[in-house]
Amino acid sequence: MKNNIAFKPLTLPNGVELKNRIMMAPMTTCSGFYEGSVTHDLIEYYQARAGEIGTIIVECGFVDNKGLAFPGAIGLDNDEKIEGLAKIAQVIKEKGSKAVIQVYHGGRMVEPKLIGGQSPVGPSAIAAPRPNAPTPIELTPEEVDAMLDKFGQAVRRAIQAGFDGVEIHGANTYLIQQFYSPNSNQRTDKWGGSRDNRARFPLAVLDITHDMVKKYANQDFIVGYRFSPEELEVPGIRFDDSMYLLEKLAEKGIDYVHFSMGAILRPSIVDTQDPTPLINKYVAMRSDKLAKIPVVGVGNVINQSDIDAAIDNGYDLVAVGRACIAYPDWINRIEKGEKLELVINSDQREALKIPEPLWHFSLVESLIRDVNLNVKKFKPGSYQEKVNDESYEFLINVELGKDFIKDMQLVNAKEFDHEVLDNFSVIKNRIIDSNSPHVDAVSGATTQCEAFKKAVTKAMAKSNKEAILAEGGDPNDKSYDIVVVGSGGAGLAAAIKAHDLGANVIIVEKMSVIGGNTNKASAGMNAAETKFQKLKGIVDSKALFYKETMTGGKNKNNPELLHYFVENAPDAINWLDDNGIELSGLTTTGGMSVDRTHRPASGAAVGGFLISGLVKNINKRGIEVMLDTSVTEIVTENNKVVGVKVSDEDGSVQIIKAKAVIIATGGFSANKEMVEKYRPDLKGFVTTNHKGATGSGILILEKLGAGTVDMSEIQIHPTVEQTTSYLISESIRGGGAILITQNGKRFVNELDTRDKVSADIIKLPEHYAYILFDQQVRDENKAVEEYLSHDLVIQANTINELAQKLAINSAELIKTIERYNQFVIKKQDDDFGRTTGMRHPINKGPFYAIKIAPGVHHTMGGITINTQTQVLDTHKNIIQGVFAAGEVVGGVHGANRIGGNAVADIIIFGIQAGKQATDYING
Repeated sequence: MKNNIAFKPLTLPNGVELKNRIMMAPMTTCSGFYEGSVTHDLIEYYQARAGEIGTIIVECGFVDNKGLAFPGAIGLDNDEKIEGLAKIAQVIKEKGSKAVIQVYHGGRMVEPKLIGGQSPVGPSAIAAPRPNAPTPIELTPEEVDAMLDKFGQAVRRAIQAGFDGVEIHGANTYLIQQFYSPNSNQRTDKWGGSRDNRARFPLAVLDITHDMVKKYANQDFIVGYRFSPEELEVPGIRFDDSMYLLEKLAEKGIDYVHFSMGAILRPSIVDTQDPTPLINKYVAMRSDKLAKIPVVGVGNVINQSDIDAAIDNGYDLVAVGRACIAYPDWINRIEKGEKLELVINSDQREALKIPEPLWHFSLVESLIRDVNLNVKKFKPGSYQEKVNDESYEFLINVELGKDFIKDMQLVNAKEFDHEVLDNFSVIKNRIIDSNSPHVDAVSGATTQCEAFKKAVTKAMAKSNKEAILAEGGDPNDKSYDIVVVGSGGAGLAAAIKAHDLGANVIIVEKMSVIGGNTNKASAGMNAAETKFQKLKGIVDSKALFYKETMTGGKNKNNPELLHYFVENAPDAINWLDDNGIELSGLTTTGGMSVDRTHRPASGAAVGGFLISGLVKNINKRGIEVMLDTSVTEIVTENNKVVGVKVSDEDGSVQIIKAKAVIIATGGFSANKEMVEKYRPDLKGFVTTNHKGATGSGILILEKLGAGTVDMSEIQIHPTVEQTTSYLISESIRGGGAILITQNGKRFVNELDTRDKVSADIIKLPEHYAYILFDQQVRDENKAVEEYLSHDLVIQANTINELAQKLAINSAELIKTIERYNQFVIKKQDDDFGRTTGMRHPINKGPFYAIKIAPGVHHTMGGITINTQTQVLDTHKNIIQGVFAAGEVVGGVHGANRIGGNAVADIIIFGIQAGKQATDYING
């Protein structure tokens, strides 16, 4: 070991001794609660990494509730946070490490959607130089003073929580850096203009930090400062500006300064012709005073050689980032001389105590390697594919190794803006790191990302054919135990279950995207008597669940299917949880009297969360998925399934051999002709479904002689935004929203069954309504953020202002809301008999409204099956070897589906189909 000095003590200027010179770098985890309090997972995460490491710098805590720069950030903004923060400090210190926490405010880098749709603040009303960046509100002189006090109070809270120190976050283009930057600070008062004036705010933050330390702590309390050495913008911070500020900080007294860079030996990003590492310039330029202040290096430190490079070039302390996530015992491994690779096995999240949000954050997701991946063989080489999204044509080179995806290049990159290139980079990394094209899309760029992924899928298919031919095989000779048709929740659950029981499975999907209509599910998954209900003290029963579902379905539900559905719902919740898909949040939907609608704890829409988790399980098991491939026929010989006939995107046809087939192709809401055939009165209605919901599976099974049931039972959903066909989740009403007319009046029990609410909207003279809610509902339902991002929401700070924007009489609307709020307080709706979802009065601004009307949402009718998911013919006889699950099936929901029952349906019967098909092929 060359630089064992890194593992020896270092004394800071305030006299505090650090047991070694290694720090854990502050890293975003996105793992706090929505309002910034600490979660149990976060405490365990830091506890697992404390001990041998000298100092842990806990991720940045925002000083003001308008200052969080990312979701799941933790807060130092009020005294209620102290208790949770103290638990983090305690577990770190108990194991012998120093506990330091960053303090920050995001300033103009804060996204409005994170702060209730409000505009962020900054030193000047100048937007950050990035696409669609909001223009901040310039802080007044009085607000600047108030902001300094907020930094001071945050430091006080850190002290009272038991931390050993704070790190002032003057980097990463957040508020403190914004005040020092001539790009973001163009004020003309004492806080802007000259370099000295711009330095006034960071220096004032240090001053108030010292004041709080003197008042509430002692000289052992550590105060550090993190800085970004340069900015690319013109005008912007240059290295000599940073040195000037650091000298000023040193004069006032500081215990360490911390570079914020992606590599410890990074040269200038401004003077790109100069290869000199900035740390070398720092050492050469610093004064004797600054030289007494320890300097921390950070950026891609993984092995001993990286420590050596840092110490040799002048760093006194070394901060380790992602390596500490991958290896909680990193110091022990380095001291033993291990050579580490920065990867995390896909089955190690819980063992490594990595919170779920951090696991899915780009910081960690790029490190994950699937340990059970069973990929196809490829013919190594480069394959060029042309793909399109709604706006662009992309030319992509996909480079494949023998059994892995090696690289992706966007050939025509010069044609696209920064945002497209960023999206490509993210997807490229996700695909290469997971060795699969089946990865999550970038939020807000789904169609574009699906195009990028399609290029890889096409290249893999070509290369696989070439590899098989090179070995003398027939690429069209495909044989599996089970073919699953459809890749929504039912199909994925069936494939995973069958695989885990030993079957060789392939999924065939006609669309370019995995997920089907499940991607659009928003409310949650209903189940009674679950462990998550019991943890929250919710009393429920399967008998009540059965009764309410049967009542909602107007007693047309198939009793046997419904009994199986209700009895197995808790096991399906547990099965998801066992596979890393936790639905521990609870709400209610129309027709349910109890909180039994399970959803992500974050309040996010259930569909995307569910598909993301299921696809990760598909990738983990190496289950093959064929996209852009339509099954046109189930092939039988002597009344026995022998395979399926498929047609791919270019029209070529082949037979996939199989012993059993599971049809999970969904309903037919997007097939206008089919909808109008069974329900002529629904002609012209929009649909919430994806365009692949065409009933193809029903038609295939009818050719085989399958029977159907309840085909005219087609549900319209009451709350659909008509210009985009966007479904507004029932969980919004379940969370406390109301429905109002253009006259500003309620007109219905908002949580009555969907058919009744829809009928009452259609009866209105205007044939539409508004769903109205406040900030409390938004805070508890992350789906609202998606509605805001799609510009579906009208918002205002007061009810009066909202009424004006909706062209509603404000006095009438205020009267309606005040009356409803009284009903909430006494838990009795005298007007319409509402009994559920009355969680709190509508009284916390901002206030929100979305214009809605009914749209075709779900087809309750479909193929007839038994409780073993075996498809039945028109005479109720079993068609051997053919199974079906999900919306392609009829009978479960009767004449009306209860919100939250569709997701339950697809998982419960998807699991059953996988099990029964496997039992069938095993004789």
